[in-house]
Amino acid sequence: MVTDPHSILCDRVLKRVVEGDAESSPALRRAAFEGAGLSPDLKPLIDKVHAHAYLVSDEDVATVQDAYGDDALFEIIVCASLGASHQRLQAGLNALADA
Repeated sequence: MVTDPHSILCDRVLKRVVEGDAESSPALRRAAFEGAGLSPDLKPLIDKVHAHAYLVSDEDVATVQDAYGDDALFEIIVCASLGASHQRLQAGLNALADA
C-alpha cells in the first residue's frame, strides 16, 4: 500500500475549499469537485476543467459568468480543478499500490 505523506494537509485544504465559507454553496462546490450533479449550464465548463483544463477559454467562462458572478465562478472552477487533480493523485497512488 502506498500512502501519501501529505494526505492530512491535503484533506484539510480540500475540506476548507469545498465546505468553507464562500460566495457559492458548499453543495455546488462539492458537485464541481466531483464533476457530477451539476446544472446543465455549468456542466460543459466543469467537464472541460476535469478532462482538459488547458482547453478552457474565455468564451467558456463567459457563458456562465453572468449567472454565477466572478467570485462564485472562481470558487467553482477552483473546486473543479482540485477535484480533477485529487482524482489523478488517487489514481496514481492506486497504480503504485498495484505495481
